[in-house]
Amino acid sequence: MEAEAYKVGISTDAAEKVKEQLAKRGTPESYLRLGVKGGGCSGFSYVLQFEDASPRAKDIVFEVEGVHIVVDAKSILYLNGCVLDWGKSLMNHGFQITNPNEKAKCGCGQSFTI
Repeated sequence: MEAEAYKVGISTDAAEKVKEQLAKRGTPESYLRLGVKGGGCSGFSYVLQFEDASPRAKDIVFEVEGVHIVVDAKSILYLNGCVLDWGKSLMNHGFQITNPNEKAKCGCGQSFTI
């Protein structure tokens, strides 16, 4: 699948956090895999993980803000147009996904509905 047909973004703050974590792991050339899996109280959950192996044949690779993001062919249908951000508040901090395809999120914010 061609990456040009899809869009996945990352904020400058999130990109810096990803690069920082990859450097800390000693794997600055690794990919960030972004995906969706079934589960959670609203139906779907996001998956974020670092991946050292080369992308699979049907993966879509984006390079945004100097970060290589890999999304599998099924997940891109749910993630097209999303933006990965880094948020910090009084109660928590971490990666957050703004997804224009979401219809609703559960109360805990860990799962969503399309």
